[in-house]
Formats: sequence, structure tokens, C-alpha cells
Amino acid sequence: MAQQSSLLKKLFVLLCLVVALVVVGLVVLSMYLGPIIKKGVNTAGPRLTGTRVELESAKVSPLAGGASLKGLFVGNPEGWKSDKAFYLGEIRVRMSPASLLGDVINIEEIYIDQPEFVYEKSLTGSNIKDLLAQIEKNTGGTSPAETPAPDGSGAGPAKKFIVKSFRLQNAKVTLALGDRTAEVSLPTVSLNDLGVKEGGITSDQLASTVLKKVLADVTTAAVDGLANMARSVVSNPATAEESVQQAKDNVKKGLDDAKAKARSIFGGSK
Repeated sequence: MAQQSSLLKKLFVLLCLVVALVVVGLVVLSMYLGPIIKKGVNTAGPRLTGTRVELESAKVSPLAGGASLKGLFVGNPEGWKSDKAFYLGEIRVRMSPASLLGDVINIEEIYIDQPEFVYEKSLTGSNIKDLLAQIEKNTGGTSPAETPAPDGSGAGPAKKFIVKSFRLQNAKVTLALGDRTAEVSLPTVSLNDLGVKEGGITSDQLASTVLKKVLADVTTAAVDGLANMARSVVSNPATAEESVQQAKDNVKKGLDDAKAKARSIFGGSK
């Protein structure tokens, strides 16, 4: 009986040791996962968008099954005034802790609140259109292929992801048309069961799918907002008169410049 009791005590101590090692392992894992995620985003982001992409920080809590990414900046394509296309202050993630140790990470929810977007319009296009074109170009118009781990170790295929729910809400879009600006709200963007059919998708594939959906919705909201801006100009006589006068001044300036250039070439005082 005493021998059996001693054996049970040893088994209990061994079990406690195993649990302690697992906890320590998860803590160490959380310390390394954050920097790995940050490096992955800052490496894969520019490759995906063709613009500056920077993530300030990433924290992962394996025991709680949560993660927080802060300060995701995505720059504008070349040729636009604003330095940013959008900025996400914080991204909250809920996931299955056990899946962190496997090849496919199961994410229950990705939640983004109050993101900021900038939509610039020109006669021939927009910054968001250019950004989408870059993504299409860099992904071949489909899902991007698997890429090696960001550290270049070549230790095997990248981890894959399944996302049950993606939600972005309370977004604001700043519209810029010439010297005029306005702000519009973006309806909630929702995506479900990403990567479920495929048995998991890579981080590049996940980012591409989400970005295309979000930026398409931003474009729709921006077009509606620009239409409202145009209607407000037409409905306001003072503004309309100002716009017409500005157009006249621009035409007159163009003619004066043309005359001055002609005089400099051909001579004469008139």
C-alpha cells in the first residue's frame, strides 16, 4: 500500500513537471511569436502591395488564445499626395491555442475597429485602384503561392490559417478630390470561413483575400461619397459659381501662358 502511494506521488510530481514545462514552453512561444509575426508582416506586406508596409508590434498569448497587432501602416502607391492608403490602430485575434503547435492555425475571429482609409481621386483613377492593381499584379490575379518563412531558413512550408470570422467595423474613409476633402463611413465588412475548403491558406493568401474585399468596399463607399460631394457643389450656388469662376481663371491662365510662350518663340509685343 505504501509502495502504491509512493508511486502515485511520483506520477503526480511527474505530471506537475510536464504541465510546468508546457506552460513554460507556451510562455517562451508567446515571446517569440510576436516578433516573428511582426517580421513576417513587414517582409511580406511590401511584396504583396508594392508599397511601404509597417507593423509596430504584435503580441500573442497562447494560453488565452489571443493576439493583438498594433499600428499597421500601409503606404500609398507612388504619385499620390497622402503617404498612407490606410492605417489600422489595433487588430484583435481569437484563436485555438492548441493549433499554434500544428501546421494549420485555427482562428476563430479577426476583429478590426475604427480603421482609417484615404481615398484620393484623379481624372484617370484612384490610389485604391492603383493599390488593388499592385496586389493583382503581385499575386497573379489569384491567390499568391506559398512563400518560405520570413527568416529564410527554408525549414519547411509556411504555416497555414483557417479564419472562421473576419470583421471590420466603424471605419472612416477620407475622400480627397483636388483641394476638397470629405469623410464618409464604411459599412461593416464581414468574411467567413476563409481557408476552410482548402484546409488552410498561407498568410499571403489570407492577406490578399481580405485586402481585396476591404479595398473594394472602400472604393464603393468612396464613389458614393464623391457623388454626394458633386451634388453638394451643384446645389450650392455660391460653391458652384466659385467652381465655374475657378475653371474660367484656369482657362484664361492657360491662354495667357500660351500667348507668352508664342511671343517668346516668334517675337512681338502682342
